[in-house]
Amino acid sequence: MGTGITGGWAAKELCERGLKTLVLERGRDVRHIEDYPTALKAPWELPYGDELTREEKARFPVQSRSNRVQQSTKHWWVDDIDNPYIEEKPFSWFRGYHVGGRSLLWARLCYRWSDLNFEANARDGIAVDWPIRYRDLAPWYDHVEEFIGVSGQAEGLAHWPDGKFLPPMEMNCVERTMKERLKAKYPDRVLTIGRVANLTVPHRGRGKCMNRDACILGCPYGAYFSSNSSTLPAATATGNMTLVPNSIVVSIIYDDKSGRATGVNVIDAVTKQTTEYFARVLFLNASTLATTGILLNSKSRRFPNGLGNDSGELGHNLMDHHFTSARGRSDELADQYYRGRRPVTLCMPPFRNVTEQRKDYTRVFHVTAGGYRAAWWRTTGELGLVGAPLKKGLERAGSVELRHPGSVLLRRLRRRRRLEPGRRRRVAQDGTAGSGSAARTGAAHTVLRQQRRLRGGRRLPG
Repeated sequence: MGTGITGGWAAKELCERGLKTLVLERGRDVRHIEDYPTALKAPWELPYGDELTREEKARFPVQSRSNRVQQSTKHWWVDDIDNPYIEEKPFSWFRGYHVGGRSLLWARLCYRWSDLNFEANARDGIAVDWPIRYRDLAPWYDHVEEFIGVSGQAEGLAHWPDGKFLPPMEMNCVERTMKERLKAKYPDRVLTIGRVANLTVPHRGRGKCMNRDACILGCPYGAYFSSNSSTLPAATATGNMTLVPNSIVVSIIYDDKSGRATGVNVIDAVTKQTTEYFARVLFLNASTLATTGILLNSKSRRFPNGLGNDSGELGHNLMDHHFTSARGRSDELADQYYRGRRPVTLCMPPFRNVTEQRKDYTRVFHVTAGGYRAAWWRTTGELGLVGAPLKKGLERAGSVELRHPGSVLLRRLRRRRRLEPGRRRRVAQDGTAGSGSAARTGAAHTVLRQQRRLRGGRRLPG
């Protein structure tokens, strides 16, 4: 049930081991390459400058919080009016109902857990200790990485385990300078290229990344891992998979006599007809919230509060990512540039609470970072800059800018803005905070959405 990252993997593994496998997806079918309608379109080929119309914006009040819903991507996101949910407290539920699920939308970062994670509860004396350790998962990490293709740089850190990497993507001159100065000032901190499921060399019949940073459009080269480009084709090749899109799984059928889950109740999203499917093995891979909803719907005499919910904890304890942002500008390296729009940032692995425990907080964090040259949109924040001055300004290369981890990286770095933790302000795509920033004045408000593909820099993955 489900065709996202885990659903695609389940289908591949079961089919390759000879099991006849029925794959149910609640959304429409998406065929690799054929159903990426905007993948090779230039921004000027899209209607309304790639902006949504006023009527369209009204239908994506939640999905638009991602800053990724545009004419070129709107087909990936659910219509919030047709698919509402109760938001008692702020929570952005980003969804895409289609074959491939969020494997077509994810940021593709692939970091292994270590015993720093698995032993955390036991070390802190809270909750329940994990029943496994890194050594139990290491062979399976290998298995997955060797198939999907993960590019990255080995660093030899026990708490940030290395993997089966393809050649890493290249740092630009700004980032190499950041890395050198960070190492000189803070030897315990490592700045490395992100570990990402984008191919740097051809791999298993898929092409390498073209550095377009247009992954969300769907990649016709198959250069990033998705169910559509990788696991589902592998499952199809066995002849053992039957894929049925537009099949909404409502609940799991539980047999009280045998004490086993035996099937599923399904509603056809198009005809609204109901069907029951039965199987010896069931895999529920419908994403975190949808999987939980299906289990809560699956009530029986044995499980009156939902399948597997004897503890009453099902549907509780949801955690989201928390992050802050900073950016700066340097006066150095103005005589150097780079090509392409690399689709991954740098990463600084955890360096606090790794060997010694601080007293003011527990657990760890990691930092993403990136350096780039400001592109054409930099001039849009300068009020009154039109005509010849605007054209002249566009002939010059933009300033050297960087994001995260802030002022420790370059001398003569001028910190511009910081989004304070806990402040509920919107973050613009260029990393500056809110509607008061220069990047959102004047004409900039109408062009911010096109930065991802036209500017020299990149949007940081969430």
